[in-house]
Amino acid sequence: MSSVATPPSASAASSGGRALAGIPVVPGVGAGPVVRPADRPRLPEVTGEPSVAEEARAGEVERFQAAAGVVAERLEGRAARATGAAAEVLEATAGLARDRGLLAAVAKRVKAGAPADQAVVGAAEQFSAMFTQLGGVMAERVTDLADLRDRLVAELTGQEEPGVPVPADPSVLLADDLAPADTAGLRPELVLAIATTRGGPTSHTAIIARQLGIPCVVAVGGLDDVATGQFVLVDGTSGEVAVEPDRVLAAARVEASEREAAAVAAWTGPGATADGRAVDVLANVQDGAGARRAAATGAQGVGLFRTELCFLDADSEPSVAEQARIYGEVFAAFSDRPSGAGTGSKVVLRTLDAGSDKPLKFATAPDEENPALGVRGLRIAWGQPGILDRQLDAVALAAEQTGTSPWVMAPMVATAAEARDFAARVRARGLTAGVMIEVPAAALHAERILREVDFLSIGTNDLAQYTLAADRLSADLAHLNDPWQPALLQLVALTAAAGVAAGKPVGVCGEAAADPLLGAVLAGMGITSLSCAASAVSAVGARLAQVELAACQEAARAAVEADDPAAARAAAREVLLGI
Repeated sequence: MSSVATPPSASAASSGGRALAGIPVVPGVGAGPVVRPADRPRLPEVTGEPSVAEEARAGEVERFQAAAGVVAERLEGRAARATGAAAEVLEATAGLARDRGLLAAVAKRVKAGAPADQAVVGAAEQFSAMFTQLGGVMAERVTDLADLRDRLVAELTGQEEPGVPVPADPSVLLADDLAPADTAGLRPELVLAIATTRGGPTSHTAIIARQLGIPCVVAVGGLDDVATGQFVLVDGTSGEVAVEPDRVLAAARVEASEREAAAVAAWTGPGATADGRAVDVLANVQDGAGARRAAATGAQGVGLFRTELCFLDADSEPSVAEQARIYGEVFAAFSDRPSGAGTGSKVVLRTLDAGSDKPLKFATAPDEENPALGVRGLRIAWGQPGILDRQLDAVALAAEQTGTSPWVMAPMVATAAEARDFAARVRARGLTAGVMIEVPAAALHAERILREVDFLSIGTNDLAQYTLAADRLSADLAHLNDPWQPALLQLVALTAAAGVAAGKPVGVCGEAAADPLLGAVLAGMGITSLSCAASAVSAVGARLAQVELAACQEAARAAVEADDPAAARAAAREVLLGI
């Protein structure tokens, strides 16, 4: 059975059975019996009344501290055996178990007479409310905190540790949602596919499943009615889940998926359609280690270097020399590669995209009322231009030290005037200037902005949330943040057309570029590069190599003219895959 694959030869519905629909986030096909996560532990009621004798409270604090240590060690042990995003998520959750603020809040409640398990629940409620109010990346940590709460309560009360059981046979994992620590520990040889009731394309579940290469569909309606042990087929390309499909047809679907997986494994680049239209396939990275991993794939370079992720834990702004050292590691990873066939770029660096879900202590205001619509990205330079200037100095220094020619782009640009000012700063340092298209106003005025810069890169994650007025971190709005939304695709097509008219490259670096089928559609619009997670590079490149440009163009027109994401996917599949 396949755990890494590109689009199969038929839709899930063609396998028979009852079909459910969701949002596909990791392509491929998996079929097998259903397993579900173990029940979460029973949580005690927080009464607020002291119930622990005063002389026993110190011992109760020690009991809690021991439990926290055990939970942290387990998570750290799993992190040591994981890599990439999975390791990072496990380390972050383990760090939360050792967080001084949380430990102090629990100890305070115990010293006031609460049993340790009640104190954990009460403290978790306190911090969850705080994180939710802060919004952005902090709100995303509420899921992590709930998982940690359950693990601590289970340890304190002798209940079974929550999580996903290791199945005895290869199976398909269904869940309401998955805690990041649970997803990070999955074994692809035993978990053939994942489907969840909640979650979105940029959730932890999706990100880690993509790294592990496990076909995944999220936001599936009706999934709760599927029982453990039932046979299901999950199509991570179409977003369909077939319940009790015909076993023979399901086996044929999986075999077709495996053949596609072999084609993916054989692809080495460069990116191009079957009839030779060049489309660079690049990687998204956040540090030197990620760039070196990407260089080991068929990636032709880096299409998105997320510099702010290097400094999330920094209390003060790193020096120019320190920044140059970090940037230089990424530049050096591709310094001996030939220029990309489409854009000619080796590394595209994004200046600090701080604010909203990625606050930096030295750059962003802590109490902004609506950070997603506030001072974030390039807007920080309005009040603190020195931060941008010093970062550009560091980029120029790193370029000189490594003998490379990176391209530099700014996030959250809304007007041509902003693009003009940024481009002047970049070119003054001998660098190539571009901006990201994440705001609908920028997409609508892409032609004007291209008069000021050398290239554009479309961030479909933010462009989707601003186009559909749907917070990208909200599970309830995940269906609106689907990268196949026709309104979003129309803005992408408009931007790509401006690039074609100006004779300047326009890439896509959001989650849309990681979908092989959608990547072909984007190429049909005139997009010149696709930048995705390193684990998706081969699948995207292999799909492009199997389709001709004319088919991509026809699929692009059909997708934009569709009424909803499901219809857009179906139209593209019919044109490109004949299904």
